[in-house]
Amino acid sequence: MKHTEYKCNFGCPIEAALEAISGKWKGIILYHLQEDTRRFNELRKLIPGVTQRMLTKQLRELESDKIIKRKIYPEIPPKVEYSMTDFGLTLQPVVKSLQEWGIQYIKELEDIRSRTEAKD
Repeated sequence: MKHTEYKCNFGCPIEAALEAISGKWKGIILYHLQEDTRRFNELRKLIPGVTQRMLTKQLRELESDKIIKRKIYPEIPPKVEYSMTDFGLTLQPVVKSLQEWGIQYIKELEDIRSRTEAKD
């Protein structure tokens, strides 16, 4: 593929893509939203270890990039749901590929570690 100059601050399309999904929790958020709408507290339960502040920050960044959308219901207490935008849904093949690669990677690491332990 021929290198193209882009009218933005990214050096190449891969850098732009990685920037959109970079962050410790964004990939996990996208994984949980790719097939279902989720409420904030539901996401917190699904992502152990994330703080409320960090989850809010990562969700806002994804929303700002038009990858996810937030729907606020006029209730007390307020009900907020997050889901993928149509544009965000174009990431599904990427997220699924990363998931499949991650499964293979985990298996490879387990094999390496079990061989190392067997030698000891």
